[in-house]
Amino acid sequence: MNVKYFLFLLLGLGPITTSAQRIAMADSTAYRERMEWFGQAKLGIFIHWGIYAVRGVSESWSFYNERLSYDEYMKQQKGFTASRWEPKEWIDLIKESGATYTVITSKHHDGMALWDTKAGKLSMKKCTPARRDLLTPFVNEARRQGLHVGLYYSLLDWSHPDYPNHTKNIQRYKFPDNTRGNNAEQRWQRFCNFNFAQLTELATQFNPDLWWFDGDWEQSAEAWRAPEIIKLLRSYNPRCVVNSRIQGYGDYLTPERGIPTERPSIPYWELCQTINDSWGYYPTDTNYKSVYQLLRLFVDCLSMGGNLLLDIGPREDGTIPEEQMAALKGIGRWTKKHAEAIYQTRAGIPTQYFQGYTTLNQKGDVLYLYLPYRPNGMVEVKGLVSKVRRAYVVGTGEELTYKMWNQPSWSSIPGNFYITVPDRVLDPDITVIALELDGPIRLYNGEGKVIEQN
Repeated sequence: MNVKYFLFLLLGLGPITTSAQRIAMADSTAYRERMEWFGQAKLGIFIHWGIYAVRGVSESWSFYNERLSYDEYMKQQKGFTASRWEPKEWIDLIKESGATYTVITSKHHDGMALWDTKAGKLSMKKCTPARRDLLTPFVNEARRQGLHVGLYYSLLDWSHPDYPNHTKNIQRYKFPDNTRGNNAEQRWQRFCNFNFAQLTELATQFNPDLWWFDGDWEQSAEAWRAPEIIKLLRSYNPRCVVNSRIQGYGDYLTPERGIPTERPSIPYWELCQTINDSWGYYPTDTNYKSVYQLLRLFVDCLSMGGNLLLDIGPREDGTIPEEQMAALKGIGRWTKKHAEAIYQTRAGIPTQYFQGYTTLNQKGDVLYLYLPYRPNGMVEVKGLVSKVRRAYVVGTGEELTYKMWNQPSWSSIPGNFYITVPDRVLDPDITVIALELDGPIRLYNGEGKVIEQN
């Protein structure tokens, strides 16, 4: 349990966020055990694939926000073919990127299921020319290649006749509504039963390592029956990881698009981010981030102990846009070279000690410095009490020269540690320097002091 949140709860010192409180109250031993793989996963690939790829419109939101009618949106069913889809090619690419897990939209807010659901009428097998279950071959191939599998599932379903909301201006009924004779409660319970039926199908057929919920904002935890959902999922897989978008009854936080400016208090978190500005296939969106920009996002997450879940949006035929393929391959070049400084690391040192991103190995006796720039002179680390045994370039092993300045023998306050990083060792994107220390890292934290002897 996070000590800070425990003290808040114990002493009654005031409210904290619902998600943070519920995650902090998780059983510590079971929590650590099921989160072990996730804490070392570092990079995941998110996949938004659905009928919205046919016209290249916003997934589900395009009809909810009434940019086009619901009927017009759903006509895209007729154009979804998956005719060129090869799940092995997808997984090969994901593996090449250096990702260790993948999350796919089993069902978005439009209610269209990628698997052959028996609980509802909308699925790729029943409603599209693809005429097949698309989830099973994807999950099988991901498992064959050793990836952890996550399933995105929308709790809300704007297509379901018993769900209260349809579009931003159309409600089927008000919930909750205690008006005499109103059947809102009965309709809501039918919808909950539908959700539980689909979740049971997914749990029994695919046994995902991770559940990625979405859409929880429209109802309360009590309405969703969130604790019962968690109980159901863990009855099939006690070690499954659940994100916090189930009104906080999950294991980790999921900030979206905007990266945190400081390390979250919850020990596990994941930034979900797009390669351009869209989640699904959106051909007019050409605002692609460069490999360098994506890697900066990635090492920013690493430095604060988080994961990056990077999204791709395939076309309706199952092909991935060339720009997205190039981005994953470019990331893969860098992750393969710098694996040592990625997968077995934890959050680095506070930013006041180094002008850049940092991580530590699990023992804390190797400090990794990420340089997303060409140094203008030597690279400095402040407040380093630990002795450095060796400095080298990650990926090549080339040793670097270094020196501690302003460190008189009589002073307990460390001086300024400088490393010489010649141009020849620089990576095309982000260079990583490793400092091997004489033990777990020790840092000075203070205001300095007046020289009293010399």
